[in-house]
Amino acid sequence: MRDFRDIKIWDKAHKLVVEIYKISALFPKNEQYGLTSQIRRAAVSIPSNIAEGSGRGSKKELKQFMIVSSSSASEVEYQILLALDLGYISKLIYEKLNENIVEIKKMLNSYINKIERTNI
Repeated sequence: MRDFRDIKIWDKAHKLVVEIYKISALFPKNEQYGLTSQIRRAAVSIPSNIAEGSGRGSKKELKQFMIVSSSSASEVEYQILLALDLGYISKLIYEKLNENIVEIKKMLNSYINKIERTNI
């Protein structure tokens, strides 16, 4: 069992969630149960799955939760693109968020590969 707070990816993903919550609070009210809710759930899923996987006992379970986390990151990646195209966020905010998501996905992929090679 690992402390998820010691995993750099978790910290980066947690910071992304905080940003997503702040930015999505500015989305139109009619999106409260649409894109706002969806993007928040997907963003929260990233560090949540890292945390849950860290609490599991096997490499197989840890790897599976990291894969789910990566899938959630891809979901957020699309949702911020949609938010940009709908005019809910600026190009600058989109680029900053997208850069962070791409980095998180790369880190997750690297971590998944490391799990396969070592005894994490």
